Amino acid sequence: MQRILTLLIEFKEYFILTLLVLFSIILLTLNDNPQLKAIRSYTVATIGIIQNTLAMVPNIFELQRENEVLRKLNVTLLDEVSRLREAKLENTRLRELLGLKEKIKYKFVAADVIGKTLHLQRNTITLNVGRNNGVNVDMPVVSEQGIAGRIVAVSSNYSIAQLLLNKDFRTSVKIQRSRVDGILGWDGSDRLMIKNVSKKQDVKVGDAAITSEYSKIFPPDIKVGVVISVDENPVTLFKDILIEPSVDFTRLEQVFVITSTVDTQRVNLESKFMERKK
Repeated sequence: MQRILTLLIEFKEYFILTLLVLFSIILLTLNDNPQLKAIRSYTVATIGIIQNTLAMVPNIFELQRENEVLRKLNVTLLDEVSRLREAKLENTRLRELLGLKEKIKYKFVAADVIGKTLHLQRNTITLNVGRNNGVNVDMPVVSEQGIAGRIVAVSSNYSIAQLLLNKDFRTSVKIQRSRVDGILGWDGSDRLMIKNVSKKQDVKVGDAAITSEYSKIFPPDIKVGVVISVDENPVTLFKDILIEPSVDFTRLEQVFVITSTVDTQRVNLESKFMERKK
């Protein structure tokens, strides 16, 4: 108590001033004079404006922090959406591939495309399956859209497939509607062509081309493409037939290698017969 009295005596001027200010504020508050009321109103409004202005200063920094958090969250969500979209697309592709597997009663090996060339005369794809997976040379490669090519090189865990867009590629095909047979090849463009079809044969734009039972590599009735042009070459006895491939090679990511198509008994018989003719 003595200490408090000592402090009051030492700072009596400040203490008296504080009491007077408080007393003046009380008197101003209790006074109903219109002028004082106006002063009080202006004072309260001014204090409110000052408080709001001062309150915005910390809010600016808070908003910046929240904005940074939201940006990071947005990036995370975009990445998650992208991964979910990719998973959905991959799931759709795999379902379509499995649907193809159910339609064609052959043994398959699923493979991912890990390498690709599309701008050469001999275009190929590299697959992540090989001899250890039962893959051998001349096995067909198909996608959910149709035939893609055939295996031409194999190692223990990898293989290379020759695409249809390859100047060395040949296989027997037929027109699904009219059953007209021909030889599928590639002329170096983004289209395929069917050769050895007589001008008398029935082939129309829009016809579907499928693999033929005459092929020793590909099973029959797998889609190859659609006829987009039929012209009669005045120099030869055959039609010029252009095919739009059913497989979009630029988007080829997953395929199946058919591992049980070659009829060895048929191949051996035909090979022996050809040797005798020689």
